[in-house]
Amino acid sequence: MTPTPSMEDYIERIYLLIEDKGYARVSDIAEALDVHPSSVTKMVQKLDKDKYLVYEKYRGFGLTPKGKKLGKRLVYRHELLENFLKVIGVSQENIYKDVEGIEHHLSWDAIDRIGDLVQFFEENPASQERLRDIQNRNSEGL
Repeated sequence: MTPTPSMEDYIERIYLLIEDKGYARVSDIAEALDVHPSSVTKMVQKLDKDKYLVYEKYRGFGLTPKGKKLGKRLVYRHELLENFLKVIGVSQENIYKDVEGIEHHLSWDAIDRIGDLVQFFEENPASQERLRDIQNRNSEGL
C-alpha cells in the first residue's frame, strides 16, 4: 500500500526523532506534529500493520528496513524542496509552509528533476546570479 500524506508525515517525524535521539516516543511525535497522543497511537498501529514499523504495546516501536528507507527518502525530499525554494529566492519565512504544502503533491520523478535543477544551480553560480537579476528586474516592474 502506498502511504498517505499523513502516514508520510509520521514516518518522516519518527525517522528524524530516531536519528536525533535514538528513539521516538508517542509524546514526542504528538508534540512535533501537534496532534493528540491517541492519534499517534492509532497511526503507529496502522504503520505497524503496513510493515513500516514494529510496535509492541507499552514497549515502544522502531522502524523496519522498509520504514527506514522511506523515512530517509522523505527527509531527503523535504530538505531538497527547502534547498530548491532557497535557490529560487523564496523568502525564508515562507519556505517551511510552502514545503509542507507541496511535498506530498509531487511525484518522485518531479522530485528527481528538482534535484537536478538544484545541482545545476549549485554547480553554476553564474546561472543563479542571472536568476536573481531576472527576479530583481521583474520585481522592479511591479
